[in-house]
Amino acid sequence: MGGGGKIPYPKHVWSPAGGWYAQPANWKANTFVMGGVLASIVGAAWMLSANLEYRDKMPQEGRFFPSRYWSKQIIEHERKLKEEK
Repeated sequence: MGGGGKIPYPKHVWSPAGGWYAQPANWKANTFVMGGVLASIVGAAWMLSANLEYRDKMPQEGRFFPSRYWSKQIIEHERKLKEEK
């Protein structure tokens, strides 16, 4: 069981992914670095989107609304409502 060993493959073939049976020595570090880069890009896009978000109509009080936690306009609107009460 197990299908046998590795099959012979041509050594002269180049592949950007590393070719047959590729296992780079530093794949864990590379994965960690790319994860950090991806997280920072997503975070920057998220912040830009939150800063540019504009609402003509505010969400109802007490209703679940995810962007209520990061949208400056909604946060300021709810702060005004609390001050008025």
